[in-house]
Amino acid sequence: MQPTFVIVGHLTREYILPPVGKPLLDAAGGSALYAAGGLRVWEQNVGLLARIGEDYPRPWLKEIESRGVDVEGVHILEQSIDLRDFHAYNEKFEITHGTPVSQFARRELTFPKALLGYQIPAEVPRDARKPDLLSPLPVEIPVAYREARAVHLCPMDFVSHNQLFTAFKAGLASTITLDPSPGYMSPGFFRDLRVVLSGLTAFLPSEEELRGLFWGETHDIWDMAAAVGAYGCEFVVIKRGRQGQCILDVPGKHKWEVPAYPARLADPTGAGDAFCGGFLAGYQKTFDPLQAALHGNVSASLKVEGSGAFYPLDVLSGLAEARLSALKDLVREV
Repeated sequence: MQPTFVIVGHLTREYILPPVGKPLLDAAGGSALYAAGGLRVWEQNVGLLARIGEDYPRPWLKEIESRGVDVEGVHILEQSIDLRDFHAYNEKFEITHGTPVSQFARRELTFPKALLGYQIPAEVPRDARKPDLLSPLPVEIPVAYREARAVHLCPMDFVSHNQLFTAFKAGLASTITLDPSPGYMSPGFFRDLRVVLSGLTAFLPSEEELRGLFWGETHDIWDMAAAVGAYGCEFVVIKRGRQGQCILDVPGKHKWEVPAYPARLADPTGAGDAFCGGFLAGYQKTFDPLQAALHGNVSASLKVEGSGAFYPLDVLSGLAEARLSALKDLVREV
């Protein structure tokens, strides 16, 4: 397959305890998969670039392919890798703290043996300027993927973002979007960001990540967006969870606020990644940053209503288009 789109990121084995509904135990997940799901709401011909261990379930790759996602770019390392990722939410849809054992006990659920020995990461570690084992290498990009027109880089270490951005920029990609890792969104990395921001189509941080980058300097998110935009990217899109998004069109000097579509919340896992996938699809379709954000907003709204990266593909036909139409009337230009 010759993909028009390429999603680059991580794949995981997810264990999710949502506030309502059944737990999701040992299912295919990860930033790359959620972004692919958000993109597939609108478009086809998407390829996945990621790394997994030899113990990753092969049937999952077949299932991903059955969802219309090419997996030629999924590189299987000759070693076992712990890809387990655990999330538990409270009734306010916030991540709850505590060991997996205590979380299952609180819900009176049987603790799965597959989670034995799992340790919840204490905090997001500061980026050590070293490539992560699970971040794909430029040499692993399939030839067909280098001819893709649109690429999204999910959160990864800074070195890998830099190398992958350079590799795709040298290909045929005319649209490259990037979701930064919180590990390098700190004041000490601001000067280094010029490397990837210069020539980037859209920078897609969360509000928390952006505030971390400008810690102690300013509290105005539009000033932050303008400072990032001055480094050479066309659009800065700030993901604000239930508050929606703020979009800065740097060359056009436009600013918009888009509220989150009022979806029925069930499982917020991967909503930000689904937004990024929808944004890429919308931008490649319209070349309009506001329209792209609206597409991303709808993808995220579909994702939060159920569990699993491809839940947005199983909703009623026409629902995405209906939400897109309704959302247009809620945009506010600042």
